[in-house]
Amino acid sequence: MTKILHKKQLSKDVYLMKLDAPLIAEERKAGQFIILQLDDNYGERIPLTIADADKDEGSISIIFQVVGKSTQDLSKMNAGQSIPTLVGPLGTPTHIDNFGTVVCVGGGIGVAPLHPIAQALKAAGNKLVIIIGARSKDLLILEDEMKAIADEFIVCTDDGSYGRKALVTEPLKEVCERNPKPDMSIAIGPPIMMKFCAETTRPYDVHTLVSLNTIMVDGTGMCGGCRVNVGEDVKFVCVDGPEFDGHKVDFDNMISRLNSYKDIEQEAHECNLDRQVEEKKMEVSK
Repeated sequence: MTKILHKKQLSKDVYLMKLDAPLIAEERKAGQFIILQLDDNYGERIPLTIADADKDEGSISIIFQVVGKSTQDLSKMNAGQSIPTLVGPLGTPTHIDNFGTVVCVGGGIGVAPLHPIAQALKAAGNKLVIIIGARSKDLLILEDEMKAIADEFIVCTDDGSYGRKALVTEPLKEVCERNPKPDMSIAIGPPIMMKFCAETTRPYDVHTLVSLNTIMVDGTGMCGGCRVNVGEDVKFVCVDGPEFDGHKVDFDNMISRLNSYKDIEQEAHECNLDRQVEEKKMEVSK
């Protein structure tokens, strides 16, 4: 059992939770993740990046977006309650070195896993150009935290409600056109965003890492649910990743696999909404 120490809503449908997990906090490195389960028997296993950790407090922080029944149930939990199952740290840590100038691009909820990586890159002496984006101002997260570690900071919104009205690929292209060009880039966000970030940097030969969040069950490489095609190889995100060379990832195949369970997810979501309606009716009738 893992106790929830703190909960905060960051934006619409996006929440931060601080969890009591001293062993994970001690061992965790940038780029790694945990898997949690709200039901010991039949609950969905949810992979979430460790957004931050405090070794002294013995806590880790996770940030998640409500996208289905399991994350909706998690969002209703509060400080003092406990999560039955939590395992980690999982995955291969980010390779951190002093590369020079690194462009860090985060889209939507992808800013959360990007944050600890950007922190580690900054601590290693890199110059950071940080670009974050969202559909609108109210969906931006961790703006202050990212701005604090950036040498250059750019905010984009699709609707122009804040910062620059543009997709994140637009300033990314401009940075790649500079002389000298950046030494590397890392992009984290929706699969389609990462795909086009990789395509943006490809003509400039800027090495680009992406962090993949695929369908995942056991987190140990045994189920094969998280397999992706990377160049000529088949990789497993949970043990070989989550980070890969964005210029080699077969994003089209990955996106197709992610859509495989959309009907089932929608059915579960609708059932959950029906249950909530019935609960409200019962409350009113009392």
